[in-house]
Amino acid sequence: MIATLQEGAKKHSMSINLELLIKAYANGYFPMADARDDVDVLWVEPKVRAIMPLDGLKLSKSLAKTIRQDRFRVTTDTAFEQVISLCAESAKGREETWINRDIEEAFLKLHDYGRAHSIECWLDTSDGPELVGGLYGLALRQCFFGESMFSRATDASKVALAWLVARLRVGGYQLLDCQFMTDHLSSLGAVEISQSEYFDLLQAALQSAPDQAGSGVAASSDGSSGGPTSGCAGADWGVLDGALAEALDVESAEAFGATTSSSPGKLILHSLTQTS
Repeated sequence: MIATLQEGAKKHSMSINLELLIKAYANGYFPMADARDDVDVLWVEPKVRAIMPLDGLKLSKSLAKTIRQDRFRVTTDTAFEQVISLCAESAKGREETWINRDIEEAFLKLHDYGRAHSIECWLDTSDGPELVGGLYGLALRQCFFGESMFSRATDASKVALAWLVARLRVGGYQLLDCQFMTDHLSSLGAVEISQSEYFDLLQAALQSAPDQAGSGVAASSDGSSGGPTSGCAGADWGVLDGALAEALDVESAEAFGATTSSSPGKLILHSLTQTS
């Protein structure tokens, strides 16, 4: 497997093979480039891995208030191309990006197949809705591999992460991979584990439910190849949407487990604090 990945990284005149990409994630690797315009891709397997325990997200009082008051309108998979493009932009303190054109192209294709997802945070302005924060990653069985996030407004990326954790909790996921630790992630509850510990968690989450697409890239809702899906049989990216769509419906909110009048933010906070 390592030899195959290394060979793929060297022969990079063509776009990234999506089957190889999914196999890489399933074996603990992920792709990175040294710069936006670099034509080579490195396959990385950190000796120390950052993960976000799905029951360990740290919500400060101010962040909880921001979520509760629905300061941002939060969506999923409505602006995937914009999210990955903004994640790939240079920013203060991060002049170079590891997302090169081939990685971006591969994830756009994975999104078309229902494998890759985004969460977006919007603010209403006089010129219309403005995308001010978000994140994207790859869903595989009961794993979600977080790739990158961006923020153009205070707490926007934190809110996106909170909504991601809520979606994964409700949807039956087991593992949220953050790749490398940052101060930002650490403040929100991410922890570091060894390579071997990560691999054990990864394999448990991959083997806990059969993937609708098997080892392939595409799948349909009935498990046959060729159409979009959440990519998981035991985990479902879209479970949260039904409750959110009826967030102002008291009866629906009670069915979801909320005991007070609900809004999208209140439902998210409830899903983050309820115990199994």
